[in-house]
Amino acid sequence: MAPEKFIVEVEPAKPAKDGRPSMGPVYRSFFAKDGFPPPIPGLDSCWDIFRLSVEKYPNNRMLGHREIVDGKPGKYVWMSYKEVYDIVIKVGNSIRSCGVNKGDKCGIYGANCAEWIISMEACNAHGLYCVPLYDTLGAGAVEFIISHAEVTIAFVEEKKLPELLKTFPNASKYLKTIVSFGKVTPQQKEEVEKFGVVLYSWDEFLQLGSEKQFDLPVKKKEDICTIMYTSGTTGDPKGVLISNTSIVTLIAGVKRLLESVNESLTVDDVFLSYLPLAHIFDRVIEECFINHGASIGFWRGDVKLLTEDIGELKPTIFCAVPRVLDRIYSGLQHKITSGGLLKSTLFNLAYAYKHRNLKKGQSHVEASPLSDKVVFSKVKEGLGGRVRLILSGAAPLASHVEAFLRVVGCCHVLQGYGLTETCAGTFVSLPNHYDMLGTVGPPVPNVDVCLESVPEMSYDALSSTPRGEVCVRGDTLFSGYFKREDLTKEVMIDGWFHTGDVGEWQPNGSLKIIDRKKNIFKLSQGEYVAVENLENIYGDNPIIDSIWIYGNSFESFLIAVINPNERAIEHWAEHNGISGDFASLCENAKVKEYIVGELAKTGKEKKLKGFEFIKAVHLDPLPFDMERDLLTPTFKKKRPQLLKYYKDVIDNMYKGTK
Repeated sequence: MAPEKFIVEVEPAKPAKDGRPSMGPVYRSFFAKDGFPPPIPGLDSCWDIFRLSVEKYPNNRMLGHREIVDGKPGKYVWMSYKEVYDIVIKVGNSIRSCGVNKGDKCGIYGANCAEWIISMEACNAHGLYCVPLYDTLGAGAVEFIISHAEVTIAFVEEKKLPELLKTFPNASKYLKTIVSFGKVTPQQKEEVEKFGVVLYSWDEFLQLGSEKQFDLPVKKKEDICTIMYTSGTTGDPKGVLISNTSIVTLIAGVKRLLESVNESLTVDDVFLSYLPLAHIFDRVIEECFINHGASIGFWRGDVKLLTEDIGELKPTIFCAVPRVLDRIYSGLQHKITSGGLLKSTLFNLAYAYKHRNLKKGQSHVEASPLSDKVVFSKVKEGLGGRVRLILSGAAPLASHVEAFLRVVGCCHVLQGYGLTETCAGTFVSLPNHYDMLGTVGPPVPNVDVCLESVPEMSYDALSSTPRGEVCVRGDTLFSGYFKREDLTKEVMIDGWFHTGDVGEWQPNGSLKIIDRKKNIFKLSQGEYVAVENLENIYGDNPIIDSIWIYGNSFESFLIAVINPNERAIEHWAEHNGISGDFASLCENAKVKEYIVGELAKTGKEKKLKGFEFIKAVHLDPLPFDMERDLLTPTFKKKRPQLLKYYKDVIDNMYKGTK
């Protein structure tokens, strides 16, 4: 029998003391009620994860990519675990023959591909710190990371070479060797030579250590295996130190969790690798797959071709960020509405019936097998036909999108929550629990969690609806920020990592992320506004793709910049006799009026206070993006940059609304 509540209390609440706010009870997962899963024997480092799988499953398919035949993408071609291992050993010998040793820093720069994983495993083999470089942090970030982490050797995707060369001469203080995942030109070799740097093609580099055989150093659990630089919404990127222990502990926790809900990974599982390996979310999922001897297929690097790659690979587990799932949702909605009346009526009937049964607590398999077969199987085919789990992370997934995918996807749709600092997965919702919709579920079975009150925002961890800053304790936590002891001390207090996110416990033990601790400001009448909470509430309206709410202490009301949903707006305009393309509809005063009205309806429905209503909106047809520096790589809003970018628009909204 499933428990009513998926968490157990392990320590009582603590009252406020010595200037520290009160803390709610400490909880852990129901699946760890008798203790955390023990470490997996022989698994002490990331290298062990790979090494043991090579021993166990030498001939299993490990890494695959699509072969290009006559300029057209063909089938996936695979390398086995043993084949990958042999190349990893060669790469490792070549690295060592360049005078790079245990504890040195190795950069990896480029889109996910087999060479990325091979370079990473070579780092794991020789105890190097793997340092992913990525340019979505802005042009200066790659140079900043190379210098800050003291990267001495870097592996780079062929087409990223020109970007990397821009970091010279400054980067050449540390960086001495560059290896391309592909070819290099004589001009590029010459260009770096004048900075005292050597550049190799992939094939040249593999030959470099072919005559030599270096012993693999002993690797300890507490050794650092990677420094992941996180964007952060302000200031320089921070280097998060992740140890072998963090990743190995996380894998044991994920294994226990999946076993507990009868969804264990097996050698037959297939994963599509497209979310950046430079981020912890994808990195740890791929480590889990490697640990089980399963297969990882790489995409071609183009979002527009993603569905085609999915159709060819037929993955069984699909990880996504809300941005991708929103696209899938919009695409499916479009197909339904343009499918003719009979089809859309049939779809709506099937949807309503299955949705009702899911709400009653039936599992997705038993909720409506007939609807699945007749109506929803086409959606499943769109994801390759074999997906059993969709996992969403990195940012909140809108409830209407999650509900829709749960009904039509014919698979589990789970939402997870974690940070680079907590080694990704810290909470994840559970399969077949419809009452966890809109939450991130209970904690994974290898961490302790509690809420700390945030008095200045009126969040009380001891009230009947406990709310407060989410704090995490356990072996998955990071080992500190590289060279930034000061920042580490700010967030690590008495063994608890303070996430900066505000959560609310639900009666079933799942957690809902409702706010962000720092995103709070006062309006001119002295009222505090917790802006992220409002964005979550308003953003749940299907007419909104994205919303940024703004206010300040000189103004008495809130305004918003919105990316409206193109289809919803065009649909409304058509029914209301307003013509024009999407861009001109976004300028139309009547459309703006309609959206302000819709927001007001949401506000009333959710019983928001008067000052929390949006009084004016600007509609931008162009989604907030990284190109204009408005979002971090994990799609979090950069508020200072948004303010700078929309400054004139905001001034005009305030002038025009008074």
